[in-house]
Amino acid sequence: MIHIPPLSRLSLRVKLVLSYLGVALGAILILAFAVALAVQNYFTITQLNVLQLRAQYQAERIESLYQRFGSSVSDTTNNQIIQRFSNDPVLLVIAFSPNNQICSQPAFLSQGNCNDPTLKQALQQALQGKEVEGSLSVSTSNTTFSSLYVSLPLHSQGQIIGALFLSAPEVSPDAFLSQVNQAIWIAGILSSGIVVLFSLLLARRLTQPLESLTLAAEQMKQGQYARRVALPRAQDELGRLALTFNEMADMIEADVNALRRHEQYRRDLIANIAHDLATPLTAIQGFSEALADDMIQEPTERQETAQRIAREVQRLRRLVADMQQMTSLESGRIHLDLAPLDMQSLVDETLAVVAPECEQAHITICNEIAPFTPPVQADSDRIIQVLLNLLDNARRHTPKDGKITIGATPAGKKLHIWVSDTGTGIDPVDLPHIFERFYRADRSRTGATGGSGLGLSIVKAIIQAHGGTIWAESVLGAGTRIAFTLPLAA
Repeated sequence: MIHIPPLSRLSLRVKLVLSYLGVALGAILILAFAVALAVQNYFTITQLNVLQLRAQYQAERIESLYQRFGSSVSDTTNNQIIQRFSNDPVLLVIAFSPNNQICSQPAFLSQGNCNDPTLKQALQQALQGKEVEGSLSVSTSNTTFSSLYVSLPLHSQGQIIGALFLSAPEVSPDAFLSQVNQAIWIAGILSSGIVVLFSLLLARRLTQPLESLTLAAEQMKQGQYARRVALPRAQDELGRLALTFNEMADMIEADVNALRRHEQYRRDLIANIAHDLATPLTAIQGFSEALADDMIQEPTERQETAQRIAREVQRLRRLVADMQQMTSLESGRIHLDLAPLDMQSLVDETLAVVAPECEQAHITICNEIAPFTPPVQADSDRIIQVLLNLLDNARRHTPKDGKITIGATPAGKKLHIWVSDTGTGIDPVDLPHIFERFYRADRSRTGATGGSGLGLSIVKAIIQAHGGTIWAESVLGAGTRIAFTLPLAA
């Protein structure tokens, strides 16, 4: 027993082929039915037209006799009339009145055909001036057959003088229809074969991109996010679907890579926090145990040890405070007290704070912001924090007799501000990462000498909170330039 799967389980290619084949066979059946009706109708109309022409011809002959003999033509013997109009094996009736009719028919027909009710009704309508056509059953001694008839009035000098009824056997188009149907079915079988081949090719062309999309989706489900599909040459719905799939795959791959980076970043962050916390905690534990065990007897040394413990605790507090501030800035929970701010005056105030340390290190520091520079819309405390961080970084990386410069230039609706130094510069490998948390370009530096590693991350978060951008430019051995933008005050 052959098992036929349900339609819902068939492949799309098989469904397309079956649908095309069904449409083709349906069209062939409709065509055969329409041709049969058209041929049947054509045969009937053609026979009626021919019979009508013959009837008109016979009517003209009778009207011509009536003009020659007058009303006496109706008194002519039946044999004389029949001899004139019995050339064809048809049923011929001539009536000059309802009760005066001449009927002519072949000998093999039954005599009762002349009294057929349909014939009498057609003659009566013709005597009233109507032309009538139709079909009736004609009987022979053995059987009956269908015959078409035409009945029309006879005229002479504008008067109806009688009626003519002419009937001929109806020719059946069955033989012709049989040949036509045979030709249609042969053409249909050939067409079906062509349709199947065409539908197979078209279905393959339509389903190949879908199969490729399905395979790519399955591979993406298994974690292969780099999978893409080849775009079909036709820019139709399938082409747009493939293009959309590739764009979606690009976004998914980017999101997955971002998640992986964030996961790695989270792990690195935890490791950096643990490392930065472990160093002062270890120092505090060692100094505390030394004091508790009375290993340090001299008052001066005990005081120095207590001060070291206090410095390590201060480092821990500073690290925790930086982390809290970083989290607040990135989450948007921090409040900015925005107001018009004169950057030239603010930089002068900031330089006054860092000037002693720079003088001690023999570093020249210069404010090149013009006095009439447009004010920015910013929080003064946060911008001072940004400047202090950038100036402290520049000071620690600028050698003796170096120079630190702060400048600003309006650019559209923003003010472009920079802090440049003549220090050691940053390696191109490290430059893209300097604004990341806990990233230190100098791996040998510790928290004691290089800060918590959050300074530039906090600077970036403050600038972005103001709606600005920040970036760094550096040439190794020639210095570094860190620039940022702030919106101008309205």
